[in-house]
Amino acid sequence: MCPSPSPQGHDRGYIIPIGGAEEKVNNPDILKRFVGLCGDREANIVIIPTASQLDDTGERYEKLFRELGAGYTYSLPIEKRIDAKNEDLLQHLEDATGVFITGGNQLRLSTILGGTAVAQAIRRQNAKGTHVAGTSAGAAIISQHMITGGTTGIVPTEDGVNLAPGLGLHNTLVIDQHFNQRNRMARLLSAVSYNPFLIGLGLDEDTAAFINNNNVFEVVGSGAVTVIDPSDCDHTSMAEARTGEAVTIINLKLHILSAGSHFDIGNKVAHID
Repeated sequence: MCPSPSPQGHDRGYIIPIGGAEEKVNNPDILKRFVGLCGDREANIVIIPTASQLDDTGERYEKLFRELGAGYTYSLPIEKRIDAKNEDLLQHLEDATGVFITGGNQLRLSTILGGTAVAQAIRRQNAKGTHVAGTSAGAAIISQHMITGGTTGIVPTEDGVNLAPGLGLHNTLVIDQHFNQRNRMARLLSAVSYNPFLIGLGLDEDTAAFINNNNVFEVVGSGAVTVIDPSDCDHTSMAEARTGEAVTIINLKLHILSAGSHFDIGNKVAHID
């Protein structure tokens, strides 16, 4: 899946992957900024809690966003693929200024939403200006290639990552979450080594990349975003590696970006204010 083209006269909305465990009480900088982008009191935020198997996840985010100043919030009760065809739910997406995809199991997201009218509506609305954020599993599914599992540690291996199709809101990134907290460098490097066209983003908890319509992101939150840029990669041994074998990758560029840092995805340039 690829991003939908933006209609003439429309700027693409922000795409906001969050590394999970975002602060909700003391300093909810990420969520508050999302609400502000969506319009504060004019905001109409739709929550997609499909990844979570907790009954109250959607309601908790509804309440949280209202407390942060959103004018209207609604959680879409999508638990089966047939729910993603519901015209009333699709209308909520059409009216939304923001969409928030919660954490949980990303394979629930891909198997329930993949290829449905809801997935198409999310891509279409983002192209028209609706902001789309996702935390944890909701961050992983934002990209075209979604990480669903893999090994911990630092060294990439032939079997170091599992991938599945994502929503395709962005097609040059592959995103991992809970990054430093769960020691996930190896699986992000493994994903990048399959195809060095992809830029790897490793998002720490309570940390987000706010990607604007110019394809530049700003880091917001208390942790860091690890950027793996393979654009100058001279060699990856993934094609020759045997099962479980370490993979050679030569000439990668690595950035560690904390709050206020920026990265231009198209030009592959990191900078600070």
